[in-house]
Amino acid sequence: MPDLNELRRQVALSCRMLGRLNLTREPAGHVSARIPEGDLVLIKGRGPDEAPLSYTRPEDLIVVDMAGKMVEGRDGLAAPNEVFIHTWLYRLRADVNSVIHVHPPTIVAFTIAGRDLVPCVGAYSPAALSFALEEVPTFDSGVLINSEERGEALAKTVGEGRACLMRGHGIAAAGSTVEEATLTTINLNELAEINYKAALLGEVRPLPDADLAEFRRSGPRRPAGPRPPSSEWRYYEKLIEG
Repeated sequence: MPDLNELRRQVALSCRMLGRLNLTREPAGHVSARIPEGDLVLIKGRGPDEAPLSYTRPEDLIVVDMAGKMVEGRDGLAAPNEVFIHTWLYRLRADVNSVIHVHPPTIVAFTIAGRDLVPCVGAYSPAALSFALEEVPTFDSGVLINSEERGEALAKTVGEGRACLMRGHGIAAAGSTVEEATLTTINLNELAEINYKAALLGEVRPLPDADLAEFRRSGPRRPAGPRPPSSEWRYYEKLIEG
């Protein structure tokens, strides 16, 4: 895990990426990271002095404990009402070090219509296709995840996966790093966007069974241990920072 200053930079950068890619309804949404060696979480603060996701800086983050209570942060900020999305995923998943909750409009529309994300895109974006192959679960409620009970139920819906859709609400994504959780969010949204655009033209056809079998065999390769930032992450960092 990176040191705390680098973790702050990454969480704030992820917030700006997701906000400026229009993957949430501003200023709502939050990114978090598990702080190494302790039961504490770094997360974007909400409240009267909060920053929009698109303009989040390290000073806009706060620290909460696993009960969702703020233990460090500047005046005018507080823990998000839905902090329990984050704390429960960390409690149940030792492999998770970053959690994201945002409101991508296209994904929200799919959950409202009850439409499946069809495995229709191939080599154009294997990362996007992987979510259709995994059959991302849906949390079948549109309420705020503002209690321990709802946080636990949401985390159990994610299970051992990378994300879940939230009916009429948004998504929750989990990753071993901030980068991984961020790219999960971006690629899951890309699958929804491609499905939506294809549906405007006609029937959304899945890839042939043989193609799907090959993609399942290859699967996403995630080398163990620390690794340098991916080209995708570097691209979005350059896009946001100029």
